[in-house]
Amino acid sequence: MMETNSSSALEDLVKQATTAAERSYSPYSGFKVGAALLLSDGHVVTGTNVENASFGLTICAERSALVRAVSEFGPGIRIAAVAVAYLNEAASPPCGACRQMLAEFAGPEVPIIFPASTGSTTMRFDEVLPLAFDMKLKEGPRKA
Repeated sequence: MMETNSSSALEDLVKQATTAAERSYSPYSGFKVGAALLLSDGHVVTGTNVENASFGLTICAERSALVRAVSEFGPGIRIAAVAVAYLNEAASPPCGACRQMLAEFAGPEVPIIFPASTGSTTMRFDEVLPLAFDMKLKEGPRKA
């Protein structure tokens, strides 16, 4: 288990994301992606992309890791850091759907590290998704 989101902890998280990317099922695009989520309790959960002949049914690595984290640890999880790795060395942050899904469990200060054209980039979550959709249902339903 990891306990911090220090530089060395983020590097280890990237290594775990890279290992997950090696397990990618991506026969159609060849785009091998892995993600590793550091949870606030120190656990690390990984996921990889799983493609389908009907591309709309493909699941990204980030969502795969998130679904696994909720399945293993329950809906009360909080994300402390996110790492994404691409084996094809493409420059790309998580897609919009993944950003929105992660927003349910990650605060604005959470670091996210991903490959960019100039090497690895680390940004705060609120920089990657500045205007996340939020219905505020976590605070209870609205009163009429």
